[in-house]
Amino acid sequence: MLTEINFDGIVGPSHNYAGLSLGNLASARNFGKVSHPRAAALQGLAKMRANLERGLAQGFLLPQRRPDAAWLERLGTTTAHASATLRANALSASSMWAANAATVSPGPDTQDGRCHLTVANLVTMPHRSHEWTETLAQLRIAFADAAHFAVHAPIPAPFGDEGAANHMRLCARHDAPGIEVFVYGVAGGPFPARQHREASEAVARIHGLDPARTVFARQSDAAIAAGAFHNDVVAVANERVLFTHELAFADRDALYAELRAKLPEIEIVEVPADAVSLEDAIASYLFNAQLVTLPSGEAALVLPGEARDTPAVWRWLERHVAGNGPIRHLFVHDLRESMANGGGPACLRLRVVADPATIDPRFMATAQKLGRIEALVGQLWPESIAVKDLSDPALWNTCLTARSALCAVLELPELDRLPF
Repeated sequence: MLTEINFDGIVGPSHNYAGLSLGNLASARNFGKVSHPRAAALQGLAKMRANLERGLAQGFLLPQRRPDAAWLERLGTTTAHASATLRANALSASSMWAANAATVSPGPDTQDGRCHLTVANLVTMPHRSHEWTETLAQLRIAFADAAHFAVHAPIPAPFGDEGAANHMRLCARHDAPGIEVFVYGVAGGPFPARQHREASEAVARIHGLDPARTVFARQSDAAIAAGAFHNDVVAVANERVLFTHELAFADRDALYAELRAKLPEIEIVEVPADAVSLEDAIASYLFNAQLVTLPSGEAALVLPGEARDTPAVWRWLERHVAGNGPIRHLFVHDLRESMANGGGPACLRLRVVADPATIDPRFMATAQKLGRIEALVGQLWPESIAVKDLSDPALWNTCLTARSALCAVLELPELDRLPF
């Protein structure tokens, strides 16, 4: 039976605050601070466990091998001899934000009836541009059933593609045909636009989507300038609900009209700028919450603690839930380590609509499996990392050893052996 599964990225042992992401205000603001990889991973795992307990299907993706010595080798250097900037890029744990792993089109939307996944190329940011090789390897293992899945290599450069963070799907039910919305940006402001329309159009063609049920929407310049480096920082969709900031899109009236024509039952929940400013929305990651459907059929938001701590945001949420709006429940989680590096609850997960029985079970979460991961994290993940520690060979060895141990615990030795 088709259901939505959230595949969360397990936070890797090299999680640090090297400030590598231009346009990501939280990443820049916390540059140079001491990170806490163990706490970060445990916070993410706690969110996964809570979603399991809520009756939601939950999977995970493993952290990537860091430092990425193969990437440095292709640049003619090594971990020991690389510049501080290259070394930081080779040690980034940014694959934890699985919303950037790929764009996913479920079987009900595609020409051949299979779920299609195209791995994001992430070419705009050096620290993320080398993630795709291992992401592709993981997805081809997890979704190896060719009768139900097609996993595609990235769109070629120079067309930037940052995956599901710039893609939304609207539908009556997860297992029904949907409207797929690709959100792109246009360069020219103070920060780069990371999603190119050409990349989105290519993904739609590769996935075999019906042009009549595919929408391309431009992100507003104001949102990008305010620090909305991905669409999921200012808008999120789930089934028939679009939850969005008033200033998320360049031409919201035209977009809303097109969506209503294609999906008459759509419910657009727009947060006015005079109630919640773009600055408050981005700082609190209000729209980077997970908008999910509970087993009861009710919609819920899985929010970071920062949303509750931002008065304007929390006032709006409480008013909405107290009224007759479609979002009925608010669940708050401490994800401060991820938030400090610029990623909220929705950044940590990739949504896949599929039959769980068709997925490699090693990537599916259970309470017992999460317990084994938590024990390993508590034993092997560094407690803290300062930026100066990135030059320490002992840290490199710790990170590689911890990841190898995780591959062993999850019975995925092939991920430890692959020559990325």
